[in-house]
Amino acid sequence: MTARIERLVTAGTFSLDGGTWEVDNNVWLVGDDQEVLVIDAAHDAEAIATAVGDRRLVAIVCTHAHDDHVGAAPALADRTGAPILLHPADLPLWRLTHPDRSPDGDLTDGQVLSVAGTDLTVLHTPGHAPGAVCLHAPELGTVFTGDTLFAGGPGATGRSFSDFPTIIDSITDSLLKLPPETVVRTGHGDTSTIGDEAPHLADWIARGH
Repeated sequence: MTARIERLVTAGTFSLDGGTWEVDNNVWLVGDDQEVLVIDAAHDAEAIATAVGDRRLVAIVCTHAHDDHVGAAPALADRTGAPILLHPADLPLWRLTHPDRSPDGDLTDGQVLSVAGTDLTVLHTPGHAPGAVCLHAPELGTVFTGDTLFAGGPGATGRSFSDFPTIIDSITDSLLKLPPETVVRTGHGDTSTIGDEAPHLADWIARGH
């Protein structure tokens, strides 16, 4: 049986560079009735644990280490025994939120994670953050983009550790080459498709943000 996708929306704050903003985050769960993988443990470990239920939590995957995406990861890991996986380039950001706790394993470009018989390939897509990753699940026709690509454009690059030309390169080289019908499941807000976003690349570059 092919894995299914579930979405949980959690609310909290995002803080960086001296500012704090209220945000709603998408927490994605991929799995079946026996096991599940969590993408971005945002804000509320109890709510995420409730969504996981009595299933085995295979891993807690961090698309990047901004505090709104990883804040609940240690508590969820402690509760479930699941490892926290993060690209090592985002360790400086991770330590801003969790100075006394390290992730349990690294994410690398091309790495394949498996859950419920379904493979998710890690795509290193720096720009919004140095260690930002996306997860491509071709069997499910989707890519989980974190804050790299949204419905309407690239993730923000106006704060520390981010870079606009880098995120454009990541989107161009890793995401826009995916099939146009691929559903884009984002870290915040609504879903989109690669085909809906690709025509706007030139506009994004012209805007420069």
